[in-house]
Formats: sequence, C-alpha cells, structure tokens
Amino acid sequence: MFDTALPELADLASSDTTLVAVSVSGWALVENAVAARRLAAVAELVRRRTDVAVEHSRWACDDWDAAAAEVAAALDISHGKASSQMYLGLALRERLPKVAEVFAEGMLSVQVVTTIAWHTTLIQDRDALANVDAEVAGDALRYGQLSASKTAQAIDAIIDQHDPGALRRTRSYARGREVVIDRNNNADAGTTPMWGRLYSHDAELLDRRLMAMAHEVCDDDPRTIAQRRADALGALAAGAQQLSCKCENPQCPIADDAGRPSRAIIHVVADQTAVDTTADTHHDGEVPPSRPITPGMTVEEALTPDPEPDPPAARGKPALIMGGPMIPAALLTELIDAGATVRPIVFPGLNSPAEPQYRPSNRLDTFIRCRDLTCRFPGCTRPAEFCDIDHAVAYAIGGPTHPSNLRCLCRKHHLVKTFHGWQDQQHPDGRIDWISPSGQRHTTYPGSRLLFPALCRSTGALPPLPPPQSESGCRTLMMPTRRRTRAQDRHRRITAERALNADYAAQRIVERNQPPPF
Repeated sequence: MFDTALPELADLASSDTTLVAVSVSGWALVENAVAARRLAAVAELVRRRTDVAVEHSRWACDDWDAAAAEVAAALDISHGKASSQMYLGLALRERLPKVAEVFAEGMLSVQVVTTIAWHTTLIQDRDALANVDAEVAGDALRYGQLSASKTAQAIDAIIDQHDPGALRRTRSYARGREVVIDRNNNADAGTTPMWGRLYSHDAELLDRRLMAMAHEVCDDDPRTIAQRRADALGALAAGAQQLSCKCENPQCPIADDAGRPSRAIIHVVADQTAVDTTADTHHDGEVPPSRPITPGMTVEEALTPDPEPDPPAARGKPALIMGGPMIPAALLTELIDAGATVRPIVFPGLNSPAEPQYRPSNRLDTFIRCRDLTCRFPGCTRPAEFCDIDHAVAYAIGGPTHPSNLRCLCRKHHLVKTFHGWQDQQHPDGRIDWISPSGQRHTTYPGSRLLFPALCRSTGALPPLPPPQSESGCRTLMMPTRRRTRAQDRHRRITAERALNADYAAQRIVERNQPPPF
C-alpha cells in the first residue's frame, strides 16, 4: 500500500516535475492510510481499557477518561480531542467497517470519515446501519470532490432512504449557536479573533447595545466606531454598563473610572520589564493608508515603520495571560494604568522549608500556579487558576507541602493520576516524568519555562520524608460518582434527538408505502 517509489525529502529537489506532482497525491494517500491505522490503534486501546472494570462505569472519572488521558498523552492533544478521536475510532471499528476498509486504503481523508461518522451516529437499527455503511463506502470516493455541505447532503440522502429518523438536521441551526474565542489563532499580538452564531433577536440586541455604547463616549475619544464596539464587548464581559472614554480630558463627563466594575478576573504573568514599559498611544485611531510606491522612493520611505510611543517605550518582554495568549508589554501598561492590580511573585528559594499544613499558603499557591501556568498532565492546557494544587508525594503518607512537591492538575487528571495507575516523579525545577499504565514515559515542563525561566529554577530537594501518617485528619481525594453511566447518557441523547425526527420519519415511511401512480 505504501508506494516506495514516492520521493523522500532529500530526493524532491532532484526529481522531475511529473514525479513531484504525483507525489503530492501519493503522499496524501499515505497520510490517510496512516491516520486510519492510528485510529484503529486508538480503538483497540479503548476496547482494552474500557472492557475491564464494569464497577468503574459510574465513576465521575471512569475508564473512558482513563483511556482518553493515555491517548491524549501519546498524541500530545487535549482530553476533549482525545475523546473525539476515540469515538471516531470506535465508530469505524464497530459501526462502519466498510468505510473503515476504504479509509485504510488511503482513499478517504480524515475530514470525510469524520463527517460520515457524525451523520450516522443516530442510526440504531443494525441492518439499517449495515446498509448505510455499504452504500456510503461505495459512494465515498467521490465525496472528496464535494464541499463539506454537499458531502453532508449526500450522506443524509442515503440515511434518509434507510432510517429517516436518524437524520441529524432537525433544529440544527438553533443547536449550532455558539460563541468561539479562538485562542489558537493569535497572529496579531494582543488581540484574539472570535465568531459565533446567536439567536437572531439576541444578535440584534447585542448589535444595538454595542453601537449605543460606542456613541456614549465623547467626540474626543480617539478610537474608531469599530474599535469602540470591540472595547464595548470587553466592557460588557467585565460587568460594566458603560464604555470608558479615552479622551484624557479631565472635564470629560464619561470619566475613566466609570467603566469596569469587573465580575471576572484574569491573571497575567509578566516580567518586571513589561511592568515598566511605557504605554503605546497608537493603538487607537484609523489605520494609516497604504503608501503607493512611486518612482524615486527609497526602500526606507516605502517601509516607514509605525511611530514609536511618546516617550519611547521600554522594550519589555510580552506578558502572558495564564492559560491563554501573550499580550504586548505596552498593552499591559494600559491595563495597569486602568487599575489592574500588580502583585509580585515570591520565588521560594533553594532552602525553602516545607509548610506545616496541607493547603499551601497564598504566596506558595501563587508561585506554583505562575510557574506551571497550566495543568501539568501530558497534553492538558487547562489554565492553572482552575486547577487543584496536587502533592506529588501524597500528603497523607508524609509528602511535604513544599514547592518541589507541588504542581497544578486539573480535577480530571487529578482523579486519573490518583485512581487509574499513572506514576510520576517531580524534579526540583518543576519538570515531571510521567509513566502511563502501559509503561509509556512522558515528560512535561512548567509553562513558564520559555518566557519566565527564572520561575523554573530549582526549589531544592525535598526534605526527608517523615514516617507515614494515618489518613485520619488528612485531606484525601475521593472519587465522585455520576447519576448515569456514560453509555446511558449517550443512549439518552441519541433517543432524544431521534424523537425530534419522529414525525418526519413517519411521514417518509407512509410515502414509501403508497402504491405507485397509474
């Protein structure tokens, strides 16, 4: 299946153009086939991990979560993405074997296979599912030439013939409403794109509210209407009812302190050079028009840089929103000038003694969260401010409350580590070596290692462990339970969604049973 005639990286430059063109599609087939094998391996691992202990099915962190943690660590992806890969792998293995065969030959892309799996999720009748699987597999080779919407329509047409109650289309637009904050696409420093879908009436209300707030500031405000609307949305998120004016006029009726009675807090980690940076006065106003290149213009004139702030800004390191993107030092200065609280991080030092209680002090808690920035489990990016502070060596058996023995773990991975067979060793510089239940080794580093390496200095070896204590009086982590198992929840969701299509399905069945016209 793997065509060894395709040129390798070192051979591309010397290959003729025809072979290079052929290698584009050839390696795409290989990529698809490799993805099929990866998903098959994921499905097999899930089967082995979830077919063992039925008594864990009502655990809040069940065997599915344990398998997802292992997959996430192996692929260095989030827990949610790992779970999606698991559902897709199982769908191909157990529900769509014909589609899986075509996929394994490299003839289908992951995107097409994902679309097929999603649209066939509601089919419960095994005969209908087998018919849909065979027919979709036969037609799937041409899906790659269709757009995403037309691919979905082609699949739905087949499902409609075999099980009309399984169509995933009823109320789809209403259910598709969401607001996406795209933290993974921060190409423009200090800004983050967002988009979404709202109910029409909510969208109209939001549009009018933003426009009203944009016009409430005085005429001397330097921002454009578009910039005011964007800032107004941030003010609403902070709980304010009015947009602060930026005219810097002491007589302005819209005082700067009238803006943001914040109901939400974000934590930003910054170097002292960023705190000392001068604000940039050129963040607001119209974008300068592009300058056409004319005869006689020098390169320096054509590429005139943006003006520097007045006075010139110090070149501070960018700051980092905990668990989020970076923001420029000059923008951080604006936040500080607007009233943001600055609190220094105290490094514990090499000879820091262990604290006598289970829960770390506020100072130590702050250091651990700023050093780690996110959950320290492999692949997890949950912000540290929403994580537990976990003892690497359990406090109940004598593990000290010491910076070399503490790290951030989200609640999900805290439970995985405690109940599902993971082992780990934490080093004084914050590095953690993890060993999965299958023996795979993964190493994670503090999130501050690149931008704020001073936080990752050694905090010293752990003091000698005292004799093991009894668990009486010690805080221990207990596994919470769920009301219904994961399988029961999934069955309820599928049944509820099929019920929405009941009338349509009944009508289609009646239509098919009508005698043919004369």
